[in-house]
Amino acid sequence: MPEATIPAEFEVYRFDPAKDRAPRYQRYSLDLAPHTPVLSALLRIRAEQDPTLTLRYSCRSAICGSCAMQVNSKSRLACETQIGPEMERHGTIVVEPMRNQPVLRDLVVDQAPFWQQYEGIEPHLILDPQHPMPEGRATSMTPAQVERFKETPRCIACAACYSACPAVSADPGFPGPMALAKLYRFVVDPRDTAARARLVRIQPNGLWLCLRCHLCTEACPKDVRPSERIRDLKELAIAEQGGTENGSRHAVGFKENIRDRGLLSEMKIVRQTSGVLGLASQAGQGIRIWRKKPEILKRPPPIEGLDELEKIYEALDTPPKEGS
Repeated sequence: MPEATIPAEFEVYRFDPAKDRAPRYQRYSLDLAPHTPVLSALLRIRAEQDPTLTLRYSCRSAICGSCAMQVNSKSRLACETQIGPEMERHGTIVVEPMRNQPVLRDLVVDQAPFWQQYEGIEPHLILDPQHPMPEGRATSMTPAQVERFKETPRCIACAACYSACPAVSADPGFPGPMALAKLYRFVVDPRDTAARARLVRIQPNGLWLCLRCHLCTEACPKDVRPSERIRDLKELAIAEQGGTENGSRHAVGFKENIRDRGLLSEMKIVRQTSGVLGLASQAGQGIRIWRKKPEILKRPPPIEGLDELEKIYEALDTPPKEGS
């Protein structure tokens, strides 16, 4: 019995910067089995309908990460995205190149910005030159030490997280989720001797630009959870050197602020984040807010159950046991 098929409609982004003034979308129709990967459909379109369609792929097994692209506005691997659920949910399949990287042609992007950010975090062990590893031998690690890497070794560098990241869109200098997740992997490696230097270097122009939207974790095909590793990096940075610029000062101040009375004192958090001079520089905006919300100047009353809140803080402040 022949396999059941469904009509699938594709709208594929087409753009050749050398020839085209602007991008366009080209429509293709195929009858396909619902479990057909989007990548297989695109290759069939190229083989049967349009040999000019340009895309990047390699293993077709969700290992190499080459076929990352946008499918119905979600950054994902085309080789593991099936057409059936996409047609059922959206009625058509819109295929576009990844965001935050210049388009070379059609669905192929220039990944130079992505790799430059990756190289910038020095993604390798930095060892003490006075105590090099014994030649031909690896330095042993305990299972608990390896466990601290979390899911980071799963990363296949597909750049789906980089494409999904609004912080990269807002500031191309932001390292991106993958680079920061890789940074975490080396910061917690007990063999690395540059953890503090890495944390100091990444803080002002990178770490605290993360918007905490978790879109990178949603996009990751290997469940690396980069947003959680960025959170861990922030905690490590604060533990290493405290609040040193607006991002870390805001995080430290917010924690202390809530602990005091259980509610946020908005004027106090501005002062804790920006300091007295920063507070003065925002006086004009503060007056406009005060006119609409005069209670902003009032110190909030303590909440009921403040003692229970204190227990939560004490638990958070207790360092975890080795291996937990």
